[in-house]
Amino acid sequence: MTVTLSQHGQEMLETALARGLGRTPEEIVERALETVTGQEIALSDQEREQRRKAVAGMLAFSEKYRLRLGPGVRITDLIHEGHKY
Repeated sequence: MTVTLSQHGQEMLETALARGLGRTPEEIVERALETVTGQEIALSDQEREQRRKAVAGMLAFSEKYRLRLGPGVRITDLIHEGHKY
Protein backbone atom coordinates (compact mmCIF):
# COMPACT_ATOMS: atom_id res chain seq x y z
CA MET A 1 0.00 0.00 0.00
CA THR A 2 1.23 3.47 -0.81
CA VAL A 3 0.12 6.49 1.18
CA THR A 4 0.64 10.06 0.00
CA LEU A 5 0.89 12.61 2.77
CA SER A 6 -0.05 16.26 2.55
CA GLN A 7 2.67 18.83 3.24
CA HIS A 8 1.35 19.12 6.80
CA GLY A 9 1.44 15.34 7.23
CA GLN A 10 5.01 15.20 5.98
CA GLU A 11 6.05 17.93 8.41
CA MET A 12 4.40 16.13 11.33
CA LEU A 13 6.09 12.86 10.35
CA GLU A 14 9.49 14.55 10.10
CA THR A 15 8.94 16.21 13.49
CA ALA A 16 7.98 12.86 15.04
CA LEU A 17 11.13 11.26 13.63
CA ALA A 18 13.28 14.12 14.91
CA ARG A 19 11.74 13.76 18.39
CA GLY A 20 12.54 10.04 18.39
CA LEU A 21 8.91 8.92 18.51
CA GLY A 22 9.78 6.09 16.17
CA ARG A 23 12.71 4.69 14.25
CA THR A 24 11.06 4.70 10.84
CA PRO A 25 8.18 6.52 9.16
CA GLU A 26 6.31 3.21 9.03
CA GLU A 27 6.67 2.73 12.80
CA ILE A 28 5.31 6.22 13.50
CA VAL A 29 2.33 5.73 11.19
CA GLU A 30 1.62 2.33 12.76
CA ARG A 31 1.71 3.80 16.28
CA ALA A 32 -0.56 6.64 15.21
CA LEU A 33 -3.05 4.14 13.78
CA GLU A 34 -2.92 2.08 16.98
CA THR A 35 -3.71 5.23 18.94
CA VAL A 36 -6.59 6.22 16.67
CA THR A 37 -8.12 2.75 16.71
CA GLY A 38 -7.60 2.33 20.45
CA GLN A 39 -5.38 -0.70 20.08
CA GLU A 40 -2.65 -1.18 22.59
CA ILE A 41 0.95 -1.12 21.44
CA ALA A 42 2.66 -4.47 21.88
CA LEU A 43 6.04 -3.86 23.50
CA SER A 44 8.87 -6.33 23.55
CA ASP A 45 10.16 -7.45 26.94
CA GLN A 46 13.34 -5.47 26.27
CA GLU A 47 11.39 -2.24 25.53
CA ARG A 48 9.21 -2.75 28.58
CA GLU A 49 12.30 -3.21 30.79
CA GLN A 50 14.00 -0.13 29.30
CA ARG A 51 10.91 1.97 30.01
CA ARG A 52 10.63 0.60 33.54
CA LYS A 53 14.26 1.54 34.22
CA ALA A 54 13.77 5.00 32.72
CA VAL A 55 10.74 5.67 34.92
CA ALA A 56 12.57 4.37 38.00
CA GLY A 57 15.52 6.63 37.16
CA MET A 58 13.29 9.69 36.79
CA LEU A 59 11.54 8.99 40.09
CA ALA A 60 14.88 8.47 41.87
CA PHE A 61 16.20 11.74 40.42
CA SER A 62 13.13 13.65 41.56
CA GLU A 63 13.43 12.24 45.07
CA LYS A 64 17.19 12.81 45.34
CA TYR A 65 16.98 16.46 44.28
CA ARG A 66 13.53 17.09 45.80
CA LEU A 67 12.27 18.29 42.46
CA ARG A 68 8.89 19.97 42.59
CA LEU A 69 6.96 21.37 39.64
CA GLY A 70 4.39 23.55 41.34
CA PRO A 71 1.02 23.23 43.01
CA GLY A 72 -1.01 20.30 41.78
CA VAL A 73 1.66 19.00 39.38
CA ARG A 74 3.57 15.83 40.21
CA ILE A 75 6.43 14.18 38.38
CA THR A 76 4.65 10.84 38.60
CA ASP A 77 1.69 12.31 36.72
CA LEU A 78 3.96 13.61 33.97
CA ILE A 79 5.76 10.29 33.66
CA HIS A 80 2.50 8.41 33.35
CA GLU A 81 1.15 11.01 30.91
CA GLY A 82 4.14 10.18 28.71
CA HIS A 83 3.08 6.54 28.57
CA LYS A 84 0.11 7.54 26.43
CA TYR A 85 2.43 8.43 23.56
